[in-house]
Amino acid sequence: MIIQDEEQLTAAVLAETERAGDPRVKEIVQALVRHLHDFAREVRLTEKEFDTSINIVTRLGQLTTPSHNEVRLMAGSLGLSTLVALMNNGSEDEPTSANLLGPFWRQGSPVMKNGESIVRSPTEGPPLFFTGRIVDTDGTPVAGAEVDVWHASPAGLYENQDPGQAEWNLRGKFFSDEEGVFAFRSIKPSGYPIPIDGPVGDLLTALERHPFRPAHLHALIHKPGYKTIASQLYSHDDPILETDAQFGVVQSLVGTYVRHENEPAPGTDVTEPWYSLEFTFVVEPGEAWLPTPPVSGKRGTTPDDV
Repeated sequence: MIIQDEEQLTAAVLAETERAGDPRVKEIVQALVRHLHDFAREVRLTEKEFDTSINIVTRLGQLTTPSHNEVRLMAGSLGLSTLVALMNNGSEDEPTSANLLGPFWRQGSPVMKNGESIVRSPTEGPPLFFTGRIVDTDGTPVAGAEVDVWHASPAGLYENQDPGQAEWNLRGKFFSDEEGVFAFRSIKPSGYPIPIDGPVGDLLTALERHPFRPAHLHALIHKPGYKTIASQLYSHDDPILETDAQFGVVQSLVGTYVRHENEPAPGTDVTEPWYSLEFTFVVEPGEAWLPTPPVSGKRGTTPDDV
């Protein structure tokens, strides 16, 4: 089709999608074209702004390496990651345990016994004793669920970002028992700033937003017959809950870290102040599938890392 004007252009692009054999692909691409074209018209996008936008998308790809995923970081900074999680899990009557996967999950964490510590290299911070329980929407315990857990160090770095941390530090994989319970030891997570040396940082600066995330603990729960969910648990007393740079804090995932003093931690010789956290995750019937890992290795260990 020879294009005559703006409206005819959109119609021409949509017409070229009609041959798509997969109806879902056609639905998504047509909606994307309509919204992109309407967006450009609404803001009257200039050629210079379009050029800048192309450069931003290009940099998102260029900065995504085996140890860093700038694309997923941008999706979180725009609220899209949380929106997709909320749309696809739970309901108004049944709040979901699903949340951001985040840009730092690595597949292949070592399988560990319930109660073991995921601290693999010297990492300062108050000890944390976590007990989780997995139930279905009827409250029935779910046994044998695979639970991948990970979190950042008190310095604000995940082990794949920090060559100084041991491989798989603050990461581990556990399985729920017959009561749906799993448990592990670690240190209390801390909040941290997300990386700001790329387009995400430029966006936050332009919008006068801070780059910080509240302290949180990640969990990826997977068992055939149930929807796989990525989850994050937040601390009730974190000062950044209201302004999370990734818009991840939902009320149902705010937990209470209980501080213990002058009493030994259960089953250990820990006598310094320590924290406990208990949380129940709700999983729904559905498809079990593992997402594509946002990262696959440690920074500085592959040729693509910069």
